[in-house]
Amino acid sequence: MEEQALLQPYKLGNLTLKNRVVMAPMTRSRANNPEKAPTEMHVEYYKQRASAGLIISEGSQVSKRAVGYVNTPGVHTAEQVAGWKEVTDAVHEKDGKIFMQLWHVGRISHPKFHDGEKPLAPSPVNPEADVYTPEGFEKTTEPKEMSIQEIQETIQEFKRAAQMAKDAGFDGVEIHSSNGYLFHQFFNKNANQRTDEYGGNIPNRARFFFDVLEAVTEVWPENQIGCRFNPSLHKIFGITATEESIPTFDYIIEKLNAYDLAYVHLSEPFTDVSDVPYLETQIAKHYRKIYKGTLMINGGFNRESGNNVIEAGNADLVSFGKLFISNPDLPERFKNNWPLAEYDKDTFYTPGEKGYLDYPPYQEEVVS
Repeated sequence: MEEQALLQPYKLGNLTLKNRVVMAPMTRSRANNPEKAPTEMHVEYYKQRASAGLIISEGSQVSKRAVGYVNTPGVHTAEQVAGWKEVTDAVHEKDGKIFMQLWHVGRISHPKFHDGEKPLAPSPVNPEADVYTPEGFEKTTEPKEMSIQEIQETIQEFKRAAQMAKDAGFDGVEIHSSNGYLFHQFFNKNANQRTDEYGGNIPNRARFFFDVLEAVTEVWPENQIGCRFNPSLHKIFGITATEESIPTFDYIIEKLNAYDLAYVHLSEPFTDVSDVPYLETQIAKHYRKIYKGTLMINGGFNRESGNNVIEAGNADLVSFGKLFISNPDLPERFKNNWPLAEYDKDTFYTPGEKGYLDYPPYQEEVVS
């Protein structure tokens, strides 16, 4: 049988991954309980997918102020830590590895999540996006510009959440600095119109991210910290790319070479940006020339393209999202070239087990 690049082990910091097939972080909105804590459903869901070389958990809010979607779990209370501990124990029993994705949505939220108060953001610029509230999809509102004190408080919230992730038994953490959420809002000059030390030029707009990273390194060794970015995001999640978008990410990712991170996790463009002259259309290829550490790539990959990007030397790890929803045994399917099960988009964010726990591994699928 052919030796696939995706199925080779990989040394990630102090961990050895059994393959290079990573389960990408995916919001699934199953924490429909007052505590917003993981449940037995989460335990089973992640355990089913423990054959991944690495699982990155769904984004989990670092505080009450960080929430922006209905029924998403947090990592800032004792109840949430207890729930996540059951998840990590189950994954580790299956010889899996799992990182916690630390999340703050910033302005991609709604006052209904914050007792009527405006969500926090670098500047009071409405992203004009849709957010999923308990009453269904609603439009965002103008956010509150964060004071320096609120920025410092948020840095500490990330640090505390990083400690809670450690207490919950995770193998590391990923800082969610992507997809139009709080960090991305600071990076983007349309979203960040500040004139203080957290706005204006590129280093200033990146400062908040590096302040948080430094705080997290006080809890975790650098080689157990990952960071996620989406350099070519355009007209999604309230972010409109500018001529400074790629130079901003070039600056950030070049600066990350000074850290011994577990990995940098990048997304290929979500949409066709070939007609946007200042955006990169081949993210892995571009940043492989800049970043010297472990590079993880995401964005519509399959068995063939995932193997190809590693064989070409443009990535070390490939993360898969939707394919892992309907194929809990994805590495085995890749290994044996078994057909992939189709996912049901209608159940991505709905409560209950349907579309969450009821996708069988291939061998059970064949038997049934």
